[in-house]
Amino acid sequence: MAGPEGWWRMTLRMRLDCKHVWAQVSEYIDGAVSGEMKEAIERHLANCRHCSAVYDSTRNILVLAGDERTFEVPVGFGERLHERLQACIDSRGSDA
Repeated sequence: MAGPEGWWRMTLRMRLDCKHVWAQVSEYIDGAVSGEMKEAIERHLANCRHCSAVYDSTRNILVLAGDERTFEVPVGFGERLHERLQACIDSRGSDA
């Protein structure tokens, strides 16, 4: 069985799907992915408006979290966010 690095190399040879991009988005933002993975993610983001929105939102959240001010989110926001993301994942899975 291939280790994590072997699995990602195999994934890169194929087409990255949204689940793979979402799993790596934080590392991508931090610059902690390999050059090969970075290129694959950038190709995917250029063609996928859903993942581009997730990337932009994640980056914005990290910027806001780094801000020393605090923000209150509405009650139930986390649950609604997870439901929406899961619905997007599920709908994109049927496109593959």
